[in-house]
Amino acid sequence: MQKLPLDQILLQSGILDMEQHAKALKTAQQARCPFAEAVVKLGLATEEDIAIAVSKQIGMPYASKENKILKAEKGQDLDKLINESFARENLVLPLFLDDGVIAVAVANPDNMVMMDNLKLLTNREVQPFVATKTQIIKAIDEFYQGGGREIIEKTMDKQAASAEVHEDMPDSDIKLDLDKEDSTGGGSAHAVSITNAVLKQAVAERASDIHLDSYDERIMLRFRIDGVLYERMPPPKNLFGAVVSRIKILSRLDIAERRLPQDGTFSMKIQNRTIDLRISVCPTVYGEKVVMRLLDKGAVELNIDKIGLEPEQKEDFLRCAQLPHGLIFLTGPTGSGKTTTLNTVLNTIKTPELNFMTIEDPVEIKLEGINQVQVRANIGLTFAAALRSFLRQDPDVILVGEVRDQETAQTCLRAALTGHLVLSTLHTNDALSTVVRLIDLGIEPFLLSGSLVLAAAQRLVRILCPLCKKPYKPTAEDVQMVIDQALLKPEDRPNPDTLTFYKEKGCDKCARTGYAGRKAILEVYPIEKEMREIIYKYGGDLTRLRAVADKLGKLNLRASGWRKVLRGLTTMDEVLSITMMD
Repeated sequence: MQKLPLDQILLQSGILDMEQHAKALKTAQQARCPFAEAVVKLGLATEEDIAIAVSKQIGMPYASKENKILKAEKGQDLDKLINESFARENLVLPLFLDDGVIAVAVANPDNMVMMDNLKLLTNREVQPFVATKTQIIKAIDEFYQGGGREIIEKTMDKQAASAEVHEDMPDSDIKLDLDKEDSTGGGSAHAVSITNAVLKQAVAERASDIHLDSYDERIMLRFRIDGVLYERMPPPKNLFGAVVSRIKILSRLDIAERRLPQDGTFSMKIQNRTIDLRISVCPTVYGEKVVMRLLDKGAVELNIDKIGLEPEQKEDFLRCAQLPHGLIFLTGPTGSGKTTTLNTVLNTIKTPELNFMTIEDPVEIKLEGINQVQVRANIGLTFAAALRSFLRQDPDVILVGEVRDQETAQTCLRAALTGHLVLSTLHTNDALSTVVRLIDLGIEPFLLSGSLVLAAAQRLVRILCPLCKKPYKPTAEDVQMVIDQALLKPEDRPNPDTLTFYKEKGCDKCARTGYAGRKAILEVYPIEKEMREIIYKYGGDLTRLRAVADKLGKLNLRASGWRKVLRGLTTMDEVLSITMMD
Protein backbone atom coordinates (compact mmCIF):
# COMPACT_ATOMS: atom_id res chain seq x y z
CA MET A 1 0.00 0.00 0.00
CA GLN A 2 1.42 3.37 -1.02
CA LYS A 3 1.92 5.74 1.88
CA LEU A 4 -0.01 9.01 1.83
CA PRO A 5 2.11 12.17 1.37
CA LEU A 6 2.61 14.25 4.51
CA ASP A 7 0.76 17.26 3.11
CA GLN A 8 -2.31 15.09 2.40
CA ILE A 9 -2.24 13.72 5.96
CA LEU A 10 -2.20 17.28 7.31
CA LEU A 11 -5.14 18.14 5.05
CA GLN A 12 -7.16 15.03 5.94
CA SER A 13 -6.60 15.49 9.67
CA GLY A 14 -7.85 19.10 9.45
CA ILE A 15 -4.56 20.63 10.58
CA LEU A 16 -4.35 22.54 7.29
CA ASP A 17 -7.06 23.84 4.99
CA MET A 18 -6.57 24.20 1.22
CA GLU A 19 -5.55 27.87 1.43
CA GLN A 20 -2.97 27.18 4.15
CA HIS A 21 -1.70 24.18 2.19
CA ALA A 22 -1.14 26.31 -0.91
CA LYS A 23 0.60 29.01 1.15
CA ALA A 24 2.95 26.49 2.81
CA LEU A 25 3.73 24.82 -0.52
CA LYS A 26 4.66 28.17 -2.08
CA THR A 27 6.87 29.05 0.91
CA ALA A 28 8.62 25.65 0.77
CA GLN A 29 9.38 26.10 -2.93
CA GLN A 30 10.63 29.67 -2.54
CA ALA A 31 12.78 28.90 0.53
CA ARG A 32 13.80 25.48 -0.85
CA CYS A 33 12.97 23.88 2.47
CA PRO A 34 10.87 20.81 3.38
CA PHE A 35 7.09 21.27 3.37
CA ALA A 36 6.85 20.46 7.09
CA GLU A 37 9.46 23.10 7.95
CA ALA A 38 7.49 25.72 5.98
CA VAL A 39 4.28 24.78 7.82
CA VAL A 40 5.92 25.30 11.23
CA LYS A 41 7.66 28.53 10.15
CA LEU A 42 4.32 29.98 9.03
CA GLY A 43 2.72 29.03 12.36
CA LEU A 44 0.11 26.82 10.65
CA ALA A 45 0.96 23.80 12.81
CA THR A 46 3.11 22.88 15.78
CA GLU A 47 6.13 20.60 15.84
CA GLU A 48 3.95 18.04 17.62
CA ASP A 49 1.35 18.14 14.83
CA ILE A 50 4.05 17.46 12.24
CA ALA A 51 5.69 14.66 14.26
CA ILE A 52 2.33 12.89 14.76
CA ALA A 53 1.57 13.25 11.04
CA VAL A 54 5.00 11.82 10.13
CA SER A 55 4.44 8.86 12.46
CA LYS A 56 1.14 8.15 10.67
CA GLN A 57 2.73 8.59 7.26
CA ILE A 58 5.55 6.08 7.78
CA GLY A 59 3.87 3.83 10.36
CA MET A 60 6.41 4.58 13.09
CA PRO A 61 5.44 5.06 16.76
CA TYR A 62 5.37 8.59 18.23
CA ALA A 63 7.30 9.42 21.40
CA SER A 64 6.69 12.44 23.62
CA LYS A 65 6.77 13.56 27.24
CA GLU A 66 2.99 13.35 27.27
CA ASN A 67 2.80 9.64 26.34
CA LYS A 68 5.79 9.00 28.67
CA ILE A 69 7.86 7.23 26.01
CA LEU A 70 10.38 10.04 25.49
CA LYS A 71 12.54 9.16 28.47
CA ALA A 72 15.84 7.27 28.60
CA GLU A 73 15.72 4.12 30.70
CA LYS A 74 18.16 4.23 33.60
CA GLY A 75 20.58 1.43 34.48
CA GLN A 76 21.14 0.21 30.90
CA ASP A 77 24.33 2.23 30.19
CA LEU A 78 22.64 3.90 27.25
CA ASP A 79 25.03 6.83 27.46
CA LYS A 80 27.89 4.45 26.68
CA LEU A 81 26.14 3.07 23.61
CA ILE A 82 25.25 6.53 22.26
CA ASN A 83 27.55 9.25 23.52
CA GLU A 84 26.40 12.80 24.15
CA SER A 85 28.30 14.20 21.17
CA PHE A 86 26.55 11.89 18.70
CA ALA A 87 23.17 12.43 20.34
CA ARG A 88 23.36 16.23 20.09
CA GLU A 89 24.76 16.39 16.58
CA ASN A 90 22.17 13.95 15.21
CA LEU A 91 19.18 14.78 17.44
CA VAL A 92 18.78 11.21 18.64
CA LEU A 93 17.93 10.03 22.17
CA PRO A 94 18.43 6.42 23.39
CA LEU A 95 15.20 5.20 25.07
CA PHE A 96 15.71 1.58 26.16
CA LEU A 97 17.29 -1.79 25.32
CA ASP A 98 15.10 -4.82 24.68
CA ASP A 99 16.37 -8.21 23.51
CA GLY A 100 19.38 -6.77 21.67
CA VAL A 101 17.37 -3.96 20.03
CA ILE A 102 17.93 -0.34 21.00
CA ALA A 103 14.94 2.01 20.82
CA VAL A 104 15.72 5.62 19.96
CA ALA A 105 13.79 8.84 19.45
CA VAL A 106 14.73 10.70 16.27
CA ALA A 107 13.65 13.95 14.66
CA ASN A 108 14.36 12.78 11.13
CA PRO A 109 13.60 9.06 10.68
CA ASP A 110 14.22 9.17 6.91
CA ASN A 111 17.94 9.96 7.27
CA MET A 112 19.72 6.88 5.88
CA VAL A 113 23.19 8.12 6.83
CA MET A 114 22.35 8.69 10.49
CA MET A 115 20.42 5.41 10.88
CA ASP A 116 23.24 3.44 9.27
CA ASN A 117 25.80 5.11 11.52
CA LEU A 118 23.63 4.43 14.57
CA LYS A 119 23.62 0.68 13.85
CA LEU A 120 27.40 0.68 13.56
CA LEU A 121 27.88 2.80 16.67
CA THR A 122 25.68 0.59 18.89
CA ASN A 123 26.27 -2.74 17.07
CA ARG A 124 22.54 -3.38 17.50
CA GLU A 125 19.34 -3.31 15.51
CA VAL A 126 17.58 0.05 15.92
CA GLN A 127 13.87 0.69 16.60
CA PRO A 128 13.18 4.38 15.90
CA PHE A 129 10.40 6.49 17.39
CA VAL A 130 9.38 9.84 15.91
CA ALA A 131 9.71 12.85 18.23
CA THR A 132 9.98 16.61 17.94
CA LYS A 133 13.32 18.36 17.74
CA THR A 134 12.55 20.59 20.74
CA GLN A 135 11.55 17.70 23.03
CA ILE A 136 14.56 15.60 21.98
CA ILE A 137 16.95 18.45 22.86
CA LYS A 138 15.32 18.87 26.30
CA ALA A 139 15.45 15.11 26.94
CA ILE A 140 19.13 14.99 25.92
CA ASP A 141 19.88 17.79 28.40
CA GLU A 142 18.15 15.88 31.18
CA PHE A 143 19.69 12.49 30.35
CA TYR A 144 23.32 13.47 29.81
CA GLN A 145 23.31 16.37 32.30
CA GLY A 146 26.26 18.06 30.55
CA GLY A 147 28.32 14.89 30.88
CA GLY A 148 31.12 16.29 28.71
CA ARG A 149 32.13 15.68 25.10
CA GLU A 150 34.85 13.38 23.80
CA ILE A 151 38.12 14.62 22.41
CA ILE A 152 37.35 13.99 18.77
CA GLU A 153 40.68 14.86 17.22
CA LYS A 154 42.23 11.58 18.41
CA THR A 155 39.31 9.62 17.03
CA MET A 156 39.64 11.34 13.66
CA ASP A 157 43.37 10.75 13.43
CA LYS A 158 43.02 7.13 14.53
CA GLN A 159 40.31 6.44 11.94
CA ALA A 160 42.22 8.19 9.16
CA ALA A 161 45.37 6.21 9.96
CA SER A 162 43.42 2.96 10.10
CA ALA A 163 41.80 3.72 6.76
CA GLU A 164 45.23 4.32 5.25
CA VAL A 165 46.57 1.00 6.53
CA HIS A 166 43.61 -1.24 5.70
CA GLU A 167 42.65 0.08 2.26
CA ASP A 168 44.10 -1.59 -0.82
CA MET A 169 45.23 0.94 -3.42
CA PRO A 170 45.93 -0.63 -6.82
CA ASP A 171 47.76 1.24 -9.53
CA SER A 172 44.69 1.41 -11.77
CA ASP A 173 41.63 3.56 -11.00
CA ILE A 174 39.85 2.31 -7.90
CA LYS A 175 36.46 0.68 -8.51
CA LEU A 176 34.17 0.45 -5.49
CA ASP A 177 31.26 -2.00 -5.42
CA LEU A 178 28.79 -0.54 -2.93
CA ASP A 179 26.45 -3.50 -3.21
CA LYS A 180 29.15 -5.94 -1.97
CA GLU A 181 31.41 -3.84 0.23
CA ASP A 182 31.38 -4.81 3.89
CA SER A 183 32.64 -2.40 6.50
CA THR A 184 32.68 -4.45 9.67
CA GLY A 185 35.54 -4.07 12.05
CA GLY A 186 38.58 -1.80 11.99
CA GLY A 187 38.94 1.85 12.90
CA SER A 188 37.76 2.97 9.45
CA ALA A 189 34.44 1.10 9.63
CA HIS A 190 32.30 4.12 10.50
CA ALA A 191 33.89 6.30 7.82
CA VAL A 192 33.49 3.58 5.17
CA SER A 193 29.84 3.02 6.08
CA ILE A 194 28.98 6.73 6.14
CA THR A 195 30.72 7.38 2.83
CA ASN A 196 28.91 4.47 1.21
CA ALA A 197 25.55 5.62 2.62
CA VAL A 198 26.05 9.16 1.29
CA LEU A 199 26.97 7.85 -2.17
CA LYS A 200 23.98 5.48 -2.27
CA GLN A 201 21.61 8.22 -1.17
CA ALA A 202 23.00 10.63 -3.78
CA VAL A 203 22.53 8.08 -6.58
CA ALA A 204 19.00 7.26 -5.37
CA GLU A 205 18.07 10.96 -5.45
CA ARG A 206 19.60 11.53 -8.93
CA ALA A 207 22.19 13.99 -7.58
CA SER A 208 24.77 15.32 -10.03
CA ASP A 209 27.07 16.68 -7.29
CA ILE A 210 27.73 16.09 -3.60
CA HIS A 211 29.02 19.01 -1.49
CA LEU A 212 30.58 18.24 1.90
CA ASP A 213 31.55 21.37 3.86
CA SER A 214 33.14 21.96 7.25
CA TYR A 215 32.27 25.03 9.30
CA ASP A 216 33.17 26.19 12.78
CA GLU A 217 30.26 24.54 14.55
CA ARG A 218 28.83 22.06 12.06
CA ILE A 219 29.17 19.97 8.92
CA MET A 220 26.98 20.59 5.88
CA LEU A 221 26.00 17.95 3.30
CA ARG A 222 24.21 19.06 0.12
CA PHE A 223 23.09 17.31 -3.07
CA ARG A 224 22.67 19.13 -6.38
CA ILE A 225 19.51 17.74 -7.96
CA ASP A 226 18.35 19.08 -11.32
CA GLY A 227 20.68 22.05 -10.91
CA VAL A 228 19.55 23.08 -7.40
CA LEU A 229 21.37 22.38 -4.10
CA TYR A 230 19.34 20.68 -1.36
CA GLU A 231 20.62 20.19 2.18
CA ARG A 232 20.73 16.69 3.63
CA MET A 233 21.59 15.33 7.07
CA PRO A 234 25.42 15.41 7.36
CA PRO A 235 27.84 12.91 8.92
CA PRO A 236 28.77 13.53 12.57
CA LYS A 237 31.32 16.28 13.01
CA ASN A 238 33.71 13.99 14.86
CA LEU A 239 33.87 11.67 11.82
CA PHE A 240 34.30 14.37 9.19
CA GLY A 241 38.08 13.97 8.98
CA ALA A 242 37.82 10.20 8.60
CA VAL A 243 35.19 10.53 5.86
CA VAL A 244 37.39 12.98 3.93
CA SER A 245 40.33 10.60 4.31
CA ARG A 246 38.19 7.75 3.00
CA ILE A 247 37.25 9.80 -0.08
CA LYS A 248 40.91 10.78 -0.63
CA ILE A 249 42.04 7.17 -0.47
CA LEU A 250 39.45 6.09 -3.02
CA SER A 251 40.57 8.97 -5.26
CA ARG A 252 44.27 8.16 -4.77
CA LEU A 253 44.99 11.53 -3.17
CA ASP A 254 47.44 12.41 -0.40
CA ILE A 255 45.55 12.16 2.92
CA ALA A 256 48.36 14.00 4.72
CA GLU A 257 48.10 17.06 2.44
CA ARG A 258 45.49 19.45 3.84
CA ARG A 259 46.94 22.79 2.68
CA LEU A 260 46.66 22.48 -1.11
CA PRO A 261 43.75 21.70 -3.45
CA GLN A 262 43.67 18.16 -4.87
CA ASP A 263 41.70 16.52 -7.69
CA GLY A 264 41.08 12.84 -8.26
CA THR A 265 38.69 10.22 -9.63
CA PHE A 266 37.28 6.81 -8.84
CA SER A 267 34.42 4.60 -9.99
CA MET A 268 31.74 2.78 -8.05
CA LYS A 269 29.24 0.10 -8.93
CA ILE A 270 25.76 0.19 -7.46
CA GLN A 271 22.73 -1.82 -8.60
CA ASN A 272 24.58 -2.92 -11.74
CA ARG A 273 25.29 0.70 -12.68
CA THR A 274 28.80 2.11 -12.97
CA ILE A 275 29.16 5.66 -11.64
CA ASP A 276 32.31 7.69 -12.32
CA LEU A 277 33.15 10.31 -9.70
CA ARG A 278 35.36 13.38 -10.10
CA ILE A 279 36.64 14.57 -6.74
CA SER A 280 37.80 18.08 -5.84
CA VAL A 281 39.21 18.79 -2.36
CA CYS A 282 39.83 22.43 -1.46
CA PRO A 283 41.26 23.75 1.85
CA THR A 284 39.15 26.39 3.66
CA VAL A 285 39.56 28.25 6.94
CA TYR A 286 37.48 25.59 8.75
CA GLY A 287 38.92 22.53 7.07
CA GLU A 288 38.65 20.85 3.70
CA LYS A 289 35.66 21.18 1.37
CA VAL A 290 34.90 18.16 -0.82
CA VAL A 291 32.85 18.28 -4.02
CA MET A 292 32.07 15.05 -5.86
CA ARG A 293 30.69 15.14 -9.41
CA LEU A 294 28.70 11.98 -10.23
CA LEU A 295 28.74 10.83 -13.85
CA ASP A 296 26.23 8.04 -14.32
CA LYS A 297 27.14 6.25 -17.54
CA GLY A 298 23.86 4.38 -17.60
CA ALA A 299 21.79 7.56 -17.21
CA VAL A 300 23.16 9.27 -20.34
CA GLU A 301 20.90 8.47 -23.28
CA LEU A 302 22.36 9.80 -26.52
CA ASN A 303 19.04 10.08 -28.32
CA ILE A 304 18.71 13.18 -30.50
CA ASP A 305 14.91 13.11 -30.07
CA LYS A 306 15.14 13.34 -26.27
CA ILE A 307 17.50 16.30 -25.88
CA GLY A 308 14.83 18.95 -26.19
CA LEU A 309 15.34 20.15 -29.78
CA GLU A 310 12.21 21.32 -31.53
CA PRO A 311 11.64 19.55 -34.90
CA GLU A 312 12.87 22.47 -37.03
CA GLN A 313 15.92 22.91 -34.75
CA LYS A 314 16.81 19.23 -35.04
CA GLU A 315 16.60 19.48 -38.82
CA ASP A 316 18.86 22.57 -38.92
CA PHE A 317 21.42 21.10 -36.49
CA LEU A 318 21.76 17.75 -38.27
CA ARG A 319 21.88 19.37 -41.71
CA CYS A 320 24.83 21.55 -40.65
CA ALA A 321 26.49 18.66 -38.77
CA GLN A 322 26.55 16.63 -41.99
CA LEU A 323 28.35 19.32 -44.01
CA PRO A 324 31.85 18.35 -45.19
CA HIS A 325 33.55 21.30 -43.47
CA GLY A 326 32.88 24.35 -41.29
CA LEU A 327 32.59 25.53 -37.69
CA ILE A 328 29.70 24.67 -35.35
CA PHE A 329 29.59 26.32 -31.92
CA LEU A 330 27.26 25.52 -29.03
CA THR A 331 27.29 28.07 -26.22
CA GLY A 332 26.00 28.18 -22.68
CA PRO A 333 27.13 28.30 -19.04
CA THR A 334 28.92 25.46 -17.26
CA GLY A 335 26.55 22.61 -16.51
CA SER A 336 24.04 23.44 -19.25
CA GLY A 337 24.44 20.11 -21.05
CA LYS A 338 26.54 21.29 -24.01
CA THR A 339 28.84 18.25 -23.96
CA THR A 340 25.90 15.83 -23.87
CA THR A 341 24.22 17.56 -26.81
CA LEU A 342 27.36 17.59 -28.98
CA ASN A 343 28.13 13.96 -28.15
CA THR A 344 24.55 13.06 -29.06
CA VAL A 345 24.94 14.82 -32.40
CA LEU A 346 28.21 12.95 -33.06
CA ASN A 347 26.58 9.66 -32.10
CA THR A 348 23.75 10.40 -34.54
CA ILE A 349 25.92 11.29 -37.56
CA LYS A 350 28.81 8.85 -37.06
CA THR A 351 29.47 6.33 -39.82
CA PRO A 352 32.38 3.92 -40.50
CA GLU A 353 33.18 5.95 -43.62
CA LEU A 354 34.24 8.99 -41.59
CA ASN A 355 37.08 9.49 -39.07
CA PHE A 356 35.76 11.14 -35.86
CA MET A 357 38.15 12.55 -33.23
CA THR A 358 37.51 14.47 -30.01
CA ILE A 359 39.68 16.37 -27.51
CA GLU A 360 37.94 16.92 -24.18
CA ASP A 361 38.67 17.98 -20.61
CA PRO A 362 37.69 15.51 -19.27
CA VAL A 363 36.19 12.77 -21.46
CA GLU A 364 32.84 12.32 -19.70
CA ILE A 365 30.96 10.16 -22.21
CA LYS A 366 32.79 7.34 -24.00
CA LEU A 367 31.53 6.82 -27.56
CA GLU A 368 31.92 3.63 -29.59
CA GLY A 369 33.64 4.21 -32.92
CA ILE A 370 35.02 7.65 -32.05
CA ASN A 371 38.63 8.40 -31.07
CA GLN A 372 38.56 10.43 -27.85
CA VAL A 373 41.57 12.18 -26.28
CA GLN A 374 41.80 13.65 -22.78
CA VAL A 375 43.50 17.01 -22.21
CA ARG A 376 46.61 16.73 -20.02
CA ALA A 377 47.89 20.26 -19.67
CA ASN A 378 50.58 19.22 -17.15
CA ILE A 379 52.45 17.37 -19.92
CA GLY A 380 51.65 19.87 -22.67
CA LEU A 381 48.63 18.10 -24.18
CA THR A 382 46.38 21.16 -24.48
CA PHE A 383 43.39 21.66 -26.78
CA ALA A 384 45.58 23.49 -29.32
CA ALA A 385 48.39 20.90 -29.17
CA ALA A 386 45.97 17.99 -29.63
CA LEU A 387 44.26 19.79 -32.51
CA ARG A 388 47.56 20.23 -34.33
CA SER A 389 48.18 16.50 -33.90
CA PHE A 390 44.64 15.66 -35.06
CA LEU A 391 45.25 17.38 -38.40
CA ARG A 392 47.92 14.77 -39.15
CA GLN A 393 45.50 11.93 -38.30
CA ASP A 394 43.30 12.39 -41.40
CA PRO A 395 40.13 13.40 -39.51
CA ASP A 396 36.75 14.22 -41.06
CA VAL A 397 34.93 15.47 -37.95
CA ILE A 398 36.63 17.00 -34.89
CA LEU A 399 35.06 17.84 -31.54
CA VAL A 400 36.97 20.34 -29.38
CA GLY A 401 35.62 20.36 -25.83
CA GLU A 402 35.97 24.12 -25.37
CA VAL A 403 37.61 27.09 -27.06
CA ARG A 404 39.30 28.99 -24.23
CA ASP A 405 42.05 31.00 -25.94
CA GLN A 406 43.22 32.58 -29.16
CA GLU A 407 45.49 29.69 -30.16
CA THR A 408 42.70 27.12 -29.92
CA ALA A 409 40.26 29.39 -31.78
CA GLN A 410 42.67 29.97 -34.65
CA THR A 411 43.57 26.27 -34.87
CA CYS A 412 39.84 25.40 -35.08
CA LEU A 413 39.47 27.97 -37.86
CA ARG A 414 42.41 26.54 -39.82
CA ALA A 415 40.94 23.04 -39.50
CA ALA A 416 37.57 24.24 -40.81
CA LEU A 417 39.17 26.13 -43.71
CA THR A 418 41.21 23.08 -44.74
CA GLY A 419 38.21 20.79 -45.17
CA HIS A 420 37.23 19.52 -41.71
CA LEU A 421 34.00 19.85 -39.74
CA VAL A 422 34.78 21.23 -36.25
CA LEU A 423 32.30 21.27 -33.35
CA SER A 424 33.10 23.11 -30.13
CA THR A 425 31.71 25.16 -27.23
CA LEU A 426 32.05 28.71 -25.94
CA HIS A 427 30.80 30.64 -22.93
CA THR A 428 28.50 33.40 -24.23
CA ASN A 429 25.03 34.65 -23.25
CA ASP A 430 23.38 33.65 -26.53
CA ALA A 431 24.10 31.93 -29.82
CA LEU A 432 24.83 34.95 -32.00
CA SER A 433 27.29 36.35 -29.44
CA THR A 434 29.55 33.55 -30.70
CA VAL A 435 30.48 35.86 -33.58
CA VAL A 436 31.57 38.66 -31.20
CA ARG A 437 33.53 36.26 -28.99
CA LEU A 438 35.46 34.70 -31.87
CA ILE A 439 36.34 38.11 -33.32
CA ASP A 440 37.55 39.13 -29.83
CA LEU A 441 39.77 36.02 -29.90
CA GLY A 442 41.48 37.30 -33.04
CA ILE A 443 39.48 35.63 -35.82
CA GLU A 444 39.19 37.92 -38.86
CA PRO A 445 35.53 38.63 -39.81
CA PHE A 446 36.12 37.75 -43.49
CA LEU A 447 37.49 34.32 -42.48
CA LEU A 448 34.71 33.74 -39.94
CA SER A 449 31.97 34.60 -42.43
CA GLY A 450 33.15 31.81 -44.70
CA SER A 451 33.70 29.13 -42.07
CA LEU A 452 30.97 29.47 -39.39
CA VAL A 453 28.03 27.27 -40.41
CA LEU A 454 25.95 27.16 -37.22
CA ALA A 455 25.73 28.94 -33.86
CA ALA A 456 23.54 27.52 -31.10
CA ALA A 457 22.90 28.20 -27.42
CA GLN A 458 21.51 25.93 -24.72
CA ARG A 459 20.05 26.01 -21.21
CA LEU A 460 18.43 23.32 -19.08
CA VAL A 461 14.91 23.62 -17.64
CA ARG A 462 13.60 21.36 -14.93
CA ILE A 463 10.84 19.00 -16.08
CA LEU A 464 7.74 18.68 -13.91
CA CYS A 465 7.23 15.41 -12.06
CA PRO A 466 4.53 13.62 -14.10
CA LEU A 467 3.10 11.98 -10.96
CA CYS A 468 2.31 15.14 -9.00
CA LYS A 469 2.30 18.16 -11.34
CA LYS A 470 -0.66 20.38 -10.57
CA PRO A 471 -2.89 21.86 -13.33
CA TYR A 472 -4.05 25.46 -13.17
CA LYS A 473 -5.78 27.98 -15.40
CA PRO A 474 -3.40 30.81 -16.38
CA THR A 475 -4.52 34.37 -17.01
CA ALA A 476 -5.58 35.31 -20.51
CA GLU A 477 -2.59 37.67 -20.75
CA ASP A 478 -0.12 34.92 -19.85
CA VAL A 479 -1.66 32.52 -22.34
CA GLN A 480 -1.52 35.05 -25.15
CA MET A 481 2.09 36.01 -24.34
CA VAL A 482 3.25 32.37 -24.35
CA ILE A 483 1.44 31.56 -27.60
CA ASP A 484 2.76 34.69 -29.34
CA GLN A 485 6.37 34.25 -28.17
CA ALA A 486 6.44 30.51 -28.97
CA LEU A 487 6.62 31.48 -32.68
CA LEU A 488 4.17 28.77 -33.75
CA LYS A 489 2.88 28.40 -37.27
CA PRO A 490 -0.73 29.60 -37.67
CA GLU A 491 -1.99 26.03 -38.05
CA ASP A 492 -0.17 24.96 -34.82
CA ARG A 493 -1.49 27.74 -32.57
CA PRO A 494 -3.68 26.21 -29.82
CA ASN A 495 -7.06 27.50 -28.70
CA PRO A 496 -6.32 29.68 -25.63
CA ASP A 497 -9.60 28.62 -23.98
CA THR A 498 -8.61 24.95 -23.91
CA LEU A 499 -5.07 25.39 -22.60
CA THR A 500 -4.04 24.00 -19.22
CA PHE A 501 -0.75 25.02 -17.62
CA TYR A 502 0.97 23.16 -14.80
CA LYS A 503 2.87 23.98 -11.61
CA GLU A 504 5.17 21.92 -9.41
CA LYS A 505 3.72 20.26 -6.30
CA GLY A 506 6.04 17.62 -4.81
CA CYS A 507 5.68 13.95 -3.89
CA ASP A 508 7.78 11.09 -2.55
CA LYS A 509 8.93 10.07 -6.03
CA CYS A 510 10.51 13.47 -6.76
CA ALA A 511 11.84 14.00 -3.20
CA ARG A 512 9.24 16.76 -2.68
CA THR A 513 10.91 19.01 -5.29
CA GLY A 514 8.09 18.85 -7.85
CA TYR A 515 10.57 18.15 -10.66
CA ALA A 516 12.02 14.99 -12.19
CA GLY A 517 14.94 15.58 -14.55
CA ARG A 518 15.82 18.33 -17.04
CA LYS A 519 15.57 19.00 -20.75
CA ALA A 520 17.40 21.45 -22.96
CA ILE A 521 15.90 24.55 -24.49
CA LEU A 522 17.91 25.82 -27.44
CA GLU A 523 18.29 28.46 -30.07
CA VAL A 524 19.80 27.09 -33.29
CA TYR A 525 20.91 29.52 -36.01
CA PRO A 526 22.32 28.21 -39.29
CA ILE A 527 24.52 30.98 -40.71
CA GLU A 528 22.61 31.84 -43.87
CA LYS A 529 23.81 34.02 -46.76
CA GLU A 530 22.44 37.27 -45.30
CA MET A 531 24.16 36.59 -41.95
CA ARG A 532 27.47 35.88 -43.71
CA GLU A 533 27.29 39.22 -45.45
CA ILE A 534 26.67 41.01 -42.11
CA ILE A 535 29.66 39.25 -40.48
CA TYR A 536 31.86 40.08 -43.49
CA LYS A 537 30.85 43.78 -43.63
CA TYR A 538 30.03 44.67 -40.02
CA GLY A 539 31.79 42.04 -37.87
CA GLY A 540 29.90 41.27 -34.69
CA ASP A 541 26.86 43.52 -35.22
CA LEU A 542 24.38 41.64 -33.03
CA THR A 543 21.45 43.95 -33.81
CA ARG A 544 21.64 43.17 -37.53
CA LEU A 545 22.25 39.45 -36.94
CA ARG A 546 19.27 39.15 -34.58
CA ALA A 547 17.04 41.00 -37.03
CA VAL A 548 17.86 38.42 -39.71
CA ALA A 549 17.27 35.52 -37.29
CA ASP A 550 13.86 36.97 -36.35
CA LYS A 551 12.97 37.49 -40.02
CA LEU A 552 13.78 33.84 -40.73
CA GLY A 553 11.48 32.78 -37.84
CA LYS A 554 14.20 30.97 -35.89
CA LEU A 555 13.37 30.11 -32.28
CA ASN A 556 15.22 31.85 -29.47
CA LEU A 557 15.73 30.28 -26.02
CA ARG A 558 12.48 31.63 -24.61
CA ALA A 559 10.43 30.48 -27.59
CA SER A 560 11.87 26.98 -27.16
CA GLY A 561 10.96 27.15 -23.46
CA TRP A 562 7.39 28.35 -24.11
CA ARG A 563 6.77 25.38 -26.39
CA LYS A 564 7.62 23.07 -23.49
CA VAL A 565 5.25 25.04 -21.24
CA LEU A 566 2.47 24.58 -23.82
CA ARG A 567 3.14 20.82 -23.77
CA GLY A 568 2.90 20.72 -19.97
CA LEU A 569 6.54 19.76 -19.47
CA THR A 570 7.70 22.71 -17.36
CA THR A 571 6.49 25.93 -15.74
CA MET A 572 6.43 29.55 -16.81
CA ASP A 573 8.52 30.50 -13.77
CA GLU A 574 11.21 27.97 -14.71
CA VAL A 575 11.52 29.33 -18.27
CA LEU A 576 11.56 32.96 -17.11
CA SER A 577 14.22 32.22 -14.48
CA ILE A 578 16.83 30.97 -16.95
CA THR A 579 16.20 33.05 -20.07
CA MET A 580 17.01 36.68 -20.70
CA MET A 581 15.32 38.96 -23.20
CA ASP A 582 16.67 42.28 -24.44
